[in-house]
Amino acid sequence: AVLVRIWKDCATGLCREERVYQYVLTHATPGDPDSILEAFDFWCSKVEYISNIGPKKGKILDRLLMEQSPLTVLELGAHCGYSTIRIARALPLGARLYSIEMDQRNAAIAEKIIRLAGFDDDTVELIVKPSDEVIPQMRSNYGLERLDFVFMDHWKKCYLPDLQLLEECGLLGKGSMILADNVLFPGAPKFLRYLRKCGLYEWKIHRATLEYSRGIRDGMAELVYQGIK
Repeated sequence: AVLVRIWKDCATGLCREERVYQYVLTHATPGDPDSILEAFDFWCSKVEYISNIGPKKGKILDRLLMEQSPLTVLELGAHCGYSTIRIARALPLGARLYSIEMDQRNAAIAEKIIRLAGFDDDTVELIVKPSDEVIPQMRSNYGLERLDFVFMDHWKKCYLPDLQLLEECGLLGKGSMILADNVLFPGAPKFLRYLRKCGLYEWKIHRATLEYSRGIRDGMAELVYQGIK
């Protein structure tokens, strides 16, 4: 798969994220988030695999957002903007999504796709920096007192340190929800061990299969912050 991707990169002069953007640009309806997500899903399932939450696990994210109606949301790992659009379309009026993506090339693609979907800076702010730099600045630079909802889908090794950083910076209040993707595959064992021991969260695993696959078992961790008891 890696060799095929390298060949495609050389043959097209584009990386796979740029290829999916070109497909979305020519097959989706501007200003229609659903159309853009459908184009993404077709490409990723039929043409070329790209890791994002996908439609099946995406429905779990959709449901939780509808139930929570969060006003302040943090996304760790925008990648191409698929989950960013999925989150933004479910937010109530006046809500704001802060999406962090450290890879500049991916962030440039995500920015174009987010704006193509019709979301402006007032709804979605894309921050192109490492998460461990941004989280400590969220109060001072972004005026945030509390995060209602956090979606984690970046480097799995960063799940635990970033969660602890959110705690240390006082950005989680009682009832704040965190949804972490891919905790079973490729897995985030240190993150799960911490959840079992820390006593700060009510949490559970939503079991599913890896996006755009049938046989690979995966899951998302849903956490609700309870604070120090």
